[in-house]
Amino acid sequence: QALANLLGVTDLEGWRFLDIGSGSGLSSLAARRLGAQVHSFDYDPESVACTAELRRRFAPDDPEWTVEQGSALDADYLRSLGPFDIVYSWGVLHHTGAMEQALANALIPLSHNGLLVLALYNDQGWISRYWTAVKRTYNRGPAGRAAMIALHAPYLLGARWLARALTGRLRLGRGMSLWHDMLDWLGGYPFEVASPARVIDFYRRQGLVPESVRGCGRRHGCNEFVFRRS
Repeated sequence: QALANLLGVTDLEGWRFLDIGSGSGLSSLAARRLGAQVHSFDYDPESVACTAELRRRFAPDDPEWTVEQGSALDADYLRSLGPFDIVYSWGVLHHTGAMEQALANALIPLSHNGLLVLALYNDQGWISRYWTAVKRTYNRGPAGRAAMIALHAPYLLGARWLARALTGRLRLGRGMSLWHDMLDWLGGYPFEVASPARVIDFYRRQGLVPESVRGCGRRHGCNEFVFRRS
């Protein structure tokens, strides 16, 4: 329902849907259930395996859903896939280490009048610079990892656990323990951010029109974009 609402449709029958960085495969499964022909790829082999397992469980032997390994930075690979009505990349391109190149590459398989759907980390200024430094330190080795966990656990683990305990929300909606949720955040590197204005300007220069923008304001999180190639 969230995907349908985002795209402003009731179904995706007859649409071709490309999921760049499929991760768990949940978005691909949602698109397939809405009727789209789906092509999922991810750079990470474990994510590819997870998407493939989701396909095996919920759409076994489905010829309309392809899952494979690939990179958002590989222009030749994207060119080989052919045109798609929807190119979708949710919380992925800011982790490639070359976000602007990835943003440009996402246009390669986008059809005429197609929709480009993105979620990208919001630029919070100095706060974003801080988290970039934290994540870089975390990934430098065991000492940096231990230091960043010790420094941030009181907030990312302790304060959140207490807040959830007091409000009866200890069960996490995304199915991950608070501990792994903290590690997922601290270790998520490469890490890049962009303001809505920067992303809109980038794609307008490429001939795309913003159809929908859901911004975070000054908060942490992802800005959501739907562009149409005109």
